[in-house]
Amino acid sequence: MTEAILLVGGMGTRLMPLTRSTPKPMLPVAGLPVTEHQLLMAKRAGITSIVLATSYLSEIFIPYFGDGSRWGLDLRYAVEEQPLGTGGAIRNASALLNGDPTVVIFNGDVLTGHDLKKQIDFHASNKAEVTLHLTHVDDARAYGCVPIDANCRVSAFLEKMEKPVTNTINAGCYVFERSVVEFIPENTVVSIEREIFPQLVAQGKNIFGFVDDSYWLDIGTPYALLKGSRDLVAGLLGGPHSEFLAGKGCSIDNDARVIAGSSLGNNVQVGKGSLIDGSILCDGVSVGPGAEIIGSFIAPGTFIESDSKIVDSYCAIDGISPF
Repeated sequence: MTEAILLVGGMGTRLMPLTRSTPKPMLPVAGLPVTEHQLLMAKRAGITSIVLATSYLSEIFIPYFGDGSRWGLDLRYAVEEQPLGTGGAIRNASALLNGDPTVVIFNGDVLTGHDLKKQIDFHASNKAEVTLHLTHVDDARAYGCVPIDANCRVSAFLEKMEKPVTNTINAGCYVFERSVVEFIPENTVVSIEREIFPQLVAQGKNIFGFVDDSYWLDIGTPYALLKGSRDLVAGLLGGPHSEFLAGKGCSIDNDARVIAGSSLGNNVQVGKGSLIDGSILCDGVSVGPGAEIIGSFIAPGTFIESDSKIVDSYCAIDGISPF
């Protein structure tokens, strides 16, 4: 049985101040933390043993997920005292693996509908040492480009560039043989994308790309976080289409409108005549009568005054900021 490492140690600087007290992978999309969506994806692919590689605000994960038994998973936690980069995080977390010969690695800031089981099978059929999930984007400048040949063998690994040679990009989910994990130096700050992958390609290792253009989104910005939540509510990653989602204990006045894929956490109060349009409201938010919240993220426990209007903003404990 293939096991996995989930990289959830990043600081999420592009999402500050929302990530000041909540790590990016624990921000809610469609009512659940991003990490929970990823764990469920792994379980659907048959993976039940997962190590969470944590660093920034690592103490937030354990109280929520525990040992994983609530989801039918076996979860363990590798905590970095100092950030080690993506490669260093993988090597550090590998000490807690059970010893399976094949390991899935996936990034904690991606929502994807790609077929992970097919990627694992593709890896095995090619006797690959690494198989990367690749996808196509319209503008590849912000991503690592991965040219492949006619047999899907990776010919280069090129980090962000102004004039990309291909629009096939690294989508952040990998299948590794344990020999590759052990190739990463221990207790060293190292990037899997900028250092390890180029070295493996240069050494002629069997590195393959699994191309799947299913839904894929990097949720590293406020706009992307909201888009991902709305897309999940709309059923774009599977599941039924909904106009909105509401958690336990919510109270929505009959004269209020909650529309356009909005997501409400638990115990959210929405007052008379108010409008929630394409937004995320975290647990315990209270919206006064007549208020309008459009395309915005409202942090836990926030009180929105009556008749106020918030558009394209995120409201954190220390105030409201535009995207």
